Amino acid sequence: MMNAALRKTGIVLTGLLLVALTTPAQAERIKDLASVAGVRSNHLIGYGLVVGLSGTGDQTTQTPFTLQSIKNMLEQLGVTVPTNVNPQLKNVAAVMVTAELPPFAKAGQHIDVTVSSLGTAKSLRGGTLLLTPLKGGDGQTYAMAQGNLVVGGLDASGRDGSSITINIPSAGRIPSGGTVEVSIENPFASGDSVFLNLHTADFTTSSRLTQAVNNSLGQGTAESLDGATVRVRAPVNPSQRVAFVSMLEKLNVDPGEAPARVIINSRTGTVVISNEVRVRPAAVSHGGLIVTISEEAQVSQPGPLSQGETVVTPQTQVQVEEEDSRMFLFSPGVGLDEIVKAVNDVGAAPGDLVAILEALRTAGALKAELIVI
Repeated sequence: MMNAALRKTGIVLTGLLLVALTTPAQAERIKDLASVAGVRSNHLIGYGLVVGLSGTGDQTTQTPFTLQSIKNMLEQLGVTVPTNVNPQLKNVAAVMVTAELPPFAKAGQHIDVTVSSLGTAKSLRGGTLLLTPLKGGDGQTYAMAQGNLVVGGLDASGRDGSSITINIPSAGRIPSGGTVEVSIENPFASGDSVFLNLHTADFTTSSRLTQAVNNSLGQGTAESLDGATVRVRAPVNPSQRVAFVSMLEKLNVDPGEAPARVIINSRTGTVVISNEVRVRPAAVSHGGLIVTISEEAQVSQPGPLSQGETVVTPQTQVQVEEEDSRMFLFSPGVGLDEIVKAVNDVGAAPGDLVAILEALRTAGALKAELIVI
């Protein structure tokens, strides 16, 4: 049983039972339900050096790639370091630089970058990132990053070995520290249609979205390709297409009801029950045993002048108590409110609730998908 497995791993499920009490479906904007295909961001990554640290940089004896990077950089600047010289620098750190290139970004625009230590640097506070190329998944350079770091963490240590760390001092950000060098081509303005991709695939929502667009813009304007994609005929002129998509995003759609699901987080004990969960007729009895083991040391002291030895005899007592087991009955088609009330009436903890729900599903009485994360 799931409950036994959780207890075996020593996880104490003391989380709060969260119940998804949903109201009747309300209209939502297409902008909140779907995104335009091709309008997406792209991740960039780069390797660089942070200088100007106050003795909190990499230990070059443990991170040889930092020393190699320093030598390569100095050679490009016209400074040659002898091969038999290994400078022991403590104010330099090798870092990975990441950024997100937003859609429609043009050359010359600025983006935020995140800098994270790669070696043994304790803190990047006060450091400056040297010019670093940021590349995409295809290996092409799309941006360049450089600037002073903003570090929210703090690390301090004393001579006696005591130390204190607040947040994460080995990572920081450079607001507007990246400059876009190359624009990424976007398929938004190509073709005679735009494609709307639902954030959550659902055939009902896809059908209703198509119907809402056709009712507003004329029959045949939109068609559902599957449960996640809707094709909408759009103007070819880029300026008109932007206005057209802006109008599309403002249309309201009643999304389909979510499927009946019970989601259980085995680490925190959180249980979420959707509003569509139903239970067939079933009787549930829940109880358990409480085992108490106590030990007391009984000392046997010899009499005076008897030359005896003091003997300690352990006395172990085991008590077993059985909790009151109360049974509750589920009527046909019982809903969310009755399920929660019945489980609360027997005083079931989140860990016990997991066992009850799994037993109901195994018996075929729980009409919902049981998901354990």
